[in-house]
Amino acid sequence: MSYKNLEECINDLEKNGKLIRIKEEVDPNLEMAAIHLKIFEKGGPAILFENVKGSKYKAVSNLFGTLERSQFMFKDTFEKVQKMVLLRNNPIAALKSPLKFIGTGISAIKALPKKGSFSSAGFKEIKISDLPLIKHWPMDGGAFVTLPQVYSEDLDKPGVMNSNVGMYRIQLNGNNYELNKEIGLHYQLHRGIGIHQNKTNKKNVPLKVSIFVGGPPAHSLAAVMPLPEGISELTFAGAIGGRRFRYAYENGFCISLDADFVITGEVFPNENKPEGPFGDHLGYYSLAHDFPLMKVSKVYAKGNAIWPFTVVGRPPQEDTAFGALIHEISGSAIPNEIPGVKEVHAVDAAGVHPLLLAVGSERYTPYLKNKRPQELLTQANRILGTGQLSLAKYLFISGDENKEINCHDIRAFFKHVFERIDLTRDLHFQTKTTIDTLDYSGDGINEGSKLIVATYGDKKRELSNEVPKSISSADFISNAVVLTEGVIGLEMNKFSNYENAKKEIQKLSSFIGENKNEFAGIVQIVIYNDFVFTANPKNLNDYVWITYTRSNPSHDIYGVEELTENKHWGCKGPMIIDARKKPHHAPELKILPETEKSIERFFKKGGVLEKWG
Repeated sequence: MSYKNLEECINDLEKNGKLIRIKEEVDPNLEMAAIHLKIFEKGGPAILFENVKGSKYKAVSNLFGTLERSQFMFKDTFEKVQKMVLLRNNPIAALKSPLKFIGTGISAIKALPKKGSFSSAGFKEIKISDLPLIKHWPMDGGAFVTLPQVYSEDLDKPGVMNSNVGMYRIQLNGNNYELNKEIGLHYQLHRGIGIHQNKTNKKNVPLKVSIFVGGPPAHSLAAVMPLPEGISELTFAGAIGGRRFRYAYENGFCISLDADFVITGEVFPNENKPEGPFGDHLGYYSLAHDFPLMKVSKVYAKGNAIWPFTVVGRPPQEDTAFGALIHEISGSAIPNEIPGVKEVHAVDAAGVHPLLLAVGSERYTPYLKNKRPQELLTQANRILGTGQLSLAKYLFISGDENKEINCHDIRAFFKHVFERIDLTRDLHFQTKTTIDTLDYSGDGINEGSKLIVATYGDKKRELSNEVPKSISSADFISNAVVLTEGVIGLEMNKFSNYENAKKEIQKLSSFIGENKNEFAGIVQIVIYNDFVFTANPKNLNDYVWITYTRSNPSHDIYGVEELTENKHWGCKGPMIIDARKKPHHAPELKILPETEKSIERFFKKGGVLEKWG
């Protein structure tokens, strides 16, 4: 069915056993988020909070918490939209299978936005302070909107068809924002709104911004969908929702007529205020930094409005299921956009941007017996020049001439790469470059380095699945564990500074050199100091999270028997990654014990959430 609004979706989910209501009063200060996290971890349903302390509005979370639930919400349009995206990416497909694409063009036309009347939408003016002010993590700077649809227009080409709709977190209160008059607008690199603000800044005029919250779930999905160039988010929302996006203009601002809430305001040139901290999707806080200040014009809500939200933290979380849904819809896009690249996988367990795996092609010199990465490096550079893929910090890419590898099988992919890697040849660094705004492993906000690991050719070694016995004699190593085949983790002293770290790593390198026969099947060594790894198959997520979120390639990668040849760095023995916490790293996200205790009432025997306790 096509949902006209969020309430219809919620009723449908409840009817089909996919949503639970909490009627008891819940505190938006940490309690709601903690309940959400616990329910999500158990694979539970969507949650409707009917009694939010301090607000008359209901709130809903975990709508997209499972791929199955997301597909249920779009069951009538899912296949049509897949075909529409495929047709846009690969028009020749329609010529090869014309019957398969009958009706796709009609669906797209029906998805075009439809102008309506603001006065008939049922909005009433309210204040920011009337909203459910949900604070997610203890160190958060205030309450945030976590499922917004942030709308802006191109100053040179106004109108909805040239607009941008993105999901950029919004800080509603706290810090030194003037309540009800100012809010924080956080957006990162490679975001369409940045282009719009750049144009208004040059002409010294404010950027008009509308923030839609709620409405049919298709509107939230459209805000995060990486669409091919030329497809409007509003058109996609209509297509996937089975109902045209309805809008009107009021006081010069675009209004989504189906939204539950709308916040309008202006962003003036060079007016910023500290935004954050915010517990983010890497599993750490993003700290307070200056971001655009939005001066609030009007805030609207419908009488039966429901506030949707999500909670991000160390993955996997609800945004993981969002990503899975996006992949189901547009998984065919990358091979058409980057020739020779068969698939890419931004590893969610590592926080998405810190680790990217890719399968490419090696076709440059098929007439030579000596197999080495060539075209793969061209493809790697193309990947790192493509949209948000350019934010990847570690990119592992390998060729797949025999269809042996799948980069979505992370353990098998690493095994394939590490069996073939030439550590003197296959490591390619980019230094003093941009990385993800949320990644604090580098030199500063948006500053750090990248590493391309490109491997190709025949298998070179058997990987070890055991900790070398000689490690027990090293008094500077307090624990050792196998993280995956060919990779071991070593617990060492707490990191103090880089000068001492170099000495510690040199000591470790010398030790490995003295026992190199035992390390023959070890390709990578991860140093850590404040985490408990367990020797079991379930530690893969721990490995990718600790290793790739806590290291800056140019600063934290060392090697046994290092060498530099014509400015190319490599090593003859294992590559060593110092993944210890550094003083400049952001704190990890942790629920307070008192919050855990306060929500026990819902999960105890007889409680509404007993099943997920």
